Amino acid sequence: MFSFFKPPLANSIKATAVLFPDLVETIMSTNMEIVCVGNELLIGKTLNTNAQWLAKRATSLGITVIRITVVSDEVEEIASVICEALVRKPRFIIVTGGLGPTFDDKTLEGIAKALKKKLKVNETAFNMVKEKYEVYAKAGRIEKFEMTPYRVKMAMLPEGAEPLPNPVGTAPGVMLKTENVFLIALPGVPSEMEAIFDESVSALLKKEAGDLMLFEASIYADNIMESDLAPLIDVTMHDNPYVYIKSHPRGEEKKPHIELHLSTTAEKSKIAKYRLGKAIIQLSELIREKGGKVKV
Repeated sequence: MFSFFKPPLANSIKATAVLFPDLVETIMSTNMEIVCVGNELLIGKTLNTNAQWLAKRATSLGITVIRITVVSDEVEEIASVICEALVRKPRFIIVTGGLGPTFDDKTLEGIAKALKKKLKVNETAFNMVKEKYEVYAKAGRIEKFEMTPYRVKMAMLPEGAEPLPNPVGTAPGVMLKTENVFLIALPGVPSEMEAIFDESVSALLKKEAGDLMLFEASIYADNIMESDLAPLIDVTMHDNPYVYIKSHPRGEEKKPHIELHLSTTAEKSKIAKYRLGKAIIQLSELIREKGGKVKV
């Protein structure tokens, strides 16, 4: 989201770090990586709506999503991706999918392997799962109540992990902290993932982000190619290091119509509006100098 944390604006990073060290530390400490587990995602059977929902929700809370990864239902693959993410030391790693009772639900096994921890029955998680199936039995949704090995599997958590209540389904979410990273696993069923996130995760993200909020604005450029816009965007972002600008072509090659989406995070709307306004004025002037037209 913040352009000055990405090449080719390395000089901007250094300048910002010198002038605003507290802001840089705050932003860098609220980075997030999202890992989505499931063969169904890799073969194109299922649209990855979880990643989009999580990214949008986290961003709205002031968190910067720096990477989204999709991985297969294999313990080694899951462990490898988690290890790679931990090396980058984001504040949060959120994993979705693979928490259920079936043989291909291997997320917690992969996390345990990555952290070199054992999987054990977590008493709190066991009671959560048990109570759900008791309710299902009383409601006639299952024939009889029984804690089968498949159901107990959903209560097998890495050592030191905390189960998160699932208000919609059966498998609890899971959270643990390793060094300075919060590692959170959520079910792949969208309704369950969203419910656990809103009830047990969003408050933590908001606390870490402090009062930072995302502010956005868009302008539209006509009669100018995206390749000609690119250097103008670079100049504008360099001069406005708090503002990230992303171009989205909406027209055709011979009749370019491009949305320019500007975003910034700030504690006060007045500051955000000033930053966005300043960047919009500069970028609009540059576009007009190149013969393009700008619409708000």
